[in-house]
Amino acid sequence: MTALDTELGPVRLTSPLIAASGTVGSVVDFANVIDFSVYGAAVAKSVSPEPWSGKTAPRMAPAGQGMLNGIGIQNPGIGAWVEEFGPRIAAMPTQVWGSAVAEDPGGFGDVARGLSAAGVDAVEVNLSCPNLGGKLFALDARASAKVIDEVRAATGLPIGAKLSPNAVDVVAVAEAVAEAGADWVVLTNTVWGAGIDIETRRPKLSGVVGGYSGAALKPIAMRCVWEVAQALPELPIVGCGGIRSGADAIEYLLAGASAVAVGTEHFATPRIGRRIIGDIERFMKVEDVAMVGELIGGAVEW
Repeated sequence: MTALDTELGPVRLTSPLIAASGTVGSVVDFANVIDFSVYGAAVAKSVSPEPWSGKTAPRMAPAGQGMLNGIGIQNPGIGAWVEEFGPRIAAMPTQVWGSAVAEDPGGFGDVARGLSAAGVDAVEVNLSCPNLGGKLFALDARASAKVIDEVRAATGLPIGAKLSPNAVDVVAVAEAVAEAGADWVVLTNTVWGAGIDIETRRPKLSGVVGGYSGAALKPIAMRCVWEVAQALPELPIVGCGGIRSGADAIEYLLAGASAVAVGTEHFATPRIGRRIIGDIERFMKVEDVAMVGELIGGAVEW
């Protein structure tokens, strides 16, 4: 093991840094933009059983310290995705995880089978996209568990469940997906948000409500990480939301996350990963921390 190695259940990562889904395309198509060698894994944009056209423009907009997005998970469908990107996955310098999304549990299973055939290293189950319309699976522990059941039956690959900060009881949802077969949880996806352009007087997104991400999401996601880590200490966690520096990443680790996912910051600084890893390494040297694992869950309560 190296100083930066960390574990997520059955998965060992060479770095605690993960490139978050939706911010690095299908990973292979961003290989010349992002230095994936400093990441333990990179998660492709979510893909559905059949092609989804997404929502009409405008679909993205700046908002305060972050951004709103209402893209609607535009993607070519699992068949076309496997054909286009599958052959190139093995050449990537890090693990490539697929991300499954669907309108029903069976659809999630279909995508998981396709991702497995494509050669991904793990499947992230997107239970929590906030801009698809309808009720999120991640708001309902039982519904979330049914999806994970289907995915678990469809693949032998490691499974992560991406949950929502909008859930009334995120701990109950996390416990349900873990019992259903998820190897770790990702905390969290974006939070519901909206905005109005005061000059046009129109909503900033065509769908009005979308997902809000960026620096302002961090305290919300941190709360979710802390609560789940305290209640379910054996369940591995990927902390995600508002990470822009090594200090942000370390804070998540101290709260109980075993790895951290960088998302929105990729749009502003595509090579942010190397800077974050450098920050972490310098902190570990100054604080005489030999292994990343020494930081995980290291926060001291008052």
